[in-house]
Amino acid sequence: MAEDLQIIASANKKERYQSLIPQIEALLYGETDLVANLANIAAALKEQFNWFWVGFYLVKQDELVLGPFQGPVACTRIAKGRGVCGTAWAKAETLIVPDVEEFPGHIACSSLSRSEIVLPLTHRNEVIGVLDVDSSALNEFDETDARYLNQIIGLIKFNA
Repeated sequence: MAEDLQIIASANKKERYQSLIPQIEALLYGETDLVANLANIAAALKEQFNWFWVGFYLVKQDELVLGPFQGPVACTRIAKGRGVCGTAWAKAETLIVPDVEEFPGHIACSSLSRSEIVLPLTHRNEVIGVLDVDSSALNEFDETDARYLNQIIGLIKFNA
């Protein structure tokens, strides 16, 4: 179904999310494999917004481990509380970072990343991963992104 993704380039951010969300719902419909669904979400977001990097890190024991993503190669493992991703995991909250150079302990997987948003994925009140989105532009992300990206990750179904 990926070939059916309708990308809207000329609309505002809110309209682009509103167009994309039902398409992501359709991509996820009936699919129970978590990795497949995370991969399609990352691809759909990358296609729609052309951000520098979009992907997931999944909690495995005591660290975040790289999961499905779109973009250049990335850091493979991140400790809890380290960098933006590890901090979002530790705090179990969405972090919007307008300038990654100003974030204490930022992990520079790429020097081209300038701003970032990280949202925790939760299941049964436990953080099981994060959605990490990086932009090559400063101040790329805001509360609109947080709202709609939270809505998108809310579509993810986890096997019991």
